[in-house]
Amino acid sequence: MLHIIRDLNDQFCSLCNDDPVRPEIPVEQRITDNGEIYVLKSSEGEPLAVTCVKFLEQTPHSVADLADITINTTTAVFYSIWSYAAGSGRDLIVAAQASIRSQRPEITTFVTLSPKTEMARRFHLKNGAEVYRENLDTINYLYK
Repeated sequence: MLHIIRDLNDQFCSLCNDDPVRPEIPVEQRITDNGEIYVLKSSEGEPLAVTCVKFLEQTPHSVADLADITINTTTAVFYSIWSYAAGSGRDLIVAAQASIRSQRPEITTFVTLSPKTEMARRFHLKNGAEVYRENLDTINYLYK
């Protein structure tokens, strides 16, 4: 079951304390007019995986670009993902993309803003993404 966090009072906001990828980003910067958090939950309501998404006008080069507030969003940027159960990260990416496609038809591009780690590379390539662009400190993987 997919749960979307759009409010700072959501009970699942505390999961951001577990973020191993971008722990420096406060929850208040994750949930904005152009930012949401997606949680994949088990049938019992337990979190299985979490991803943070920003909706921007273009593909960002760095974490600083995530602060951009845009009105004409066309790009969903998955900038952090972590899992509590094996295989759940992939399931979450698929479910979040499907949800975004149905709720935000203006979004036509799905990319990541990933750290330059072998773990991130293996995860995204194994799950159907391709390298879109290599930046100074990050890599953008493109999901189709």
